[in-house]
Amino acid sequence: MKLWQKDKVSLKEVERFTVGRDPEMDMFLARFDVQGSLAHIAMLESIGLLEKAELTVLTKALREIHTRIDQGKFQVEEGVEDIHSQVELELTRTLGDVGKKIHSGRSRNDQVLVDIKLYLRDEIREIVQAVQGFFDLLVTQSDRYKDHLLPGYTHLQLAMPSSFGLWFGAYAESLIDDLITLQAAYAVVNKNPLGSAAGYGSSFPLNRTMTTKLLGFDDLHYNVVYAQMGRGKTERIVAGALANIASTLSKLSMDACLFLNQNFGFISFPDELTTGSSIMPHKKNPDVFELIRGRCNQLAALPNTVTMATTNLPSGYHREMQLLKELLFPAIQQLKDCLAMAGLMLNNITVKENILADEKYKFLFSVEEVNRLVLEGVPFRDAYKQVGLAIEQGNYNPSTTVQHTHEGSIGNLCLDALRSSMRRTVEGFGFDRYEKAIGSLLGTN
Repeated sequence: MKLWQKDKVSLKEVERFTVGRDPEMDMFLARFDVQGSLAHIAMLESIGLLEKAELTVLTKALREIHTRIDQGKFQVEEGVEDIHSQVELELTRTLGDVGKKIHSGRSRNDQVLVDIKLYLRDEIREIVQAVQGFFDLLVTQSDRYKDHLLPGYTHLQLAMPSSFGLWFGAYAESLIDDLITLQAAYAVVNKNPLGSAAGYGSSFPLNRTMTTKLLGFDDLHYNVVYAQMGRGKTERIVAGALANIASTLSKLSMDACLFLNQNFGFISFPDELTTGSSIMPHKKNPDVFELIRGRCNQLAALPNTVTMATTNLPSGYHREMQLLKELLFPAIQQLKDCLAMAGLMLNNITVKENILADEKYKFLFSVEEVNRLVLEGVPFRDAYKQVGLAIEQGNYNPSTTVQHTHEGSIGNLCLDALRSSMRRTVEGFGFDRYEKAIGSLLGTN
């Protein structure tokens, strides 16, 4: 069953190739297709294209479909092209000709556009919640291990003293900036394309402002041509924001792999969170972090992959857009999985104590020695040369006391400031506004 089918049937090979993985990918959109239809039929009734009684029965039937989707009791049937066709087919089976009226003033083009917008909006909310939970864990561990020093490196060479408080806190703050970029992507996502039809509007007197409010969008895409041009652009912008989070997780995972290595030996994990070797009984491999690193590196490439799938397309709809679902939807699920697994690992980390007591780390304190001399009145350049000569001559015996008090340093992690910054960032999304609107559509408020 196809919404566009008339009296000719496509060649089976053409149908199989063009439909592709749409039935599978469309299950990600099922709930949101129903939500968009609920708003659309309310608008149709307001402009006289549906009777009040028709709106009542359609609303009831769509809400029942939504419940079945939530319960996992809904699927796109064999031979049905997509989620939009399946929903309309079920309404027509149940309600007869009334079910055929829901497509008035609408094209599959703007229908899938609004579905994707609603889907991405909901997924962004879930990702923000996951990032916030991981952030809270990082801040907690930063505070817990604030007095545990470890080597800091530049060029992978010993540099200066650091701490696990700094290490955990650095990734916590990175996530704040990542969410700021995701918030910008959310602002693009949270605009209503419904009513743009095939990309050139409709001769029906559609009330697009009404559907914008009903669906809880902050604004609408005013120009109907641009609404269609936003397909691909929206996905690319979201992919870029997700790639930032992925890059943070990838870097953290690389650190964890190094720190677990026996030549570092800074951290360890319970045996059940690592894997072994088929021939080396001593092995404790950081497979979880390696897979997070690999998957997040794939996610970092996602914006370019989306770009290459849509580059140089003219305005209007093109079938390549269908491929974006196959790229983006599974990637979103992978990012959520990576956040969950990174949280599991770091919640069970053991940090080695007194790492810097090892003689090989004594050169970490060279800058501390230089600064101590400067505080005694020695010009910095002279102090630098004095410590450098002591190292060359074998007369270097540094103090291993670290006194860093400025904002963001070992002794002043500013964790309360980070918590406040994250709270403001999350509140800036305003998810409650759309949740309230969707609850009203579904009759759950």
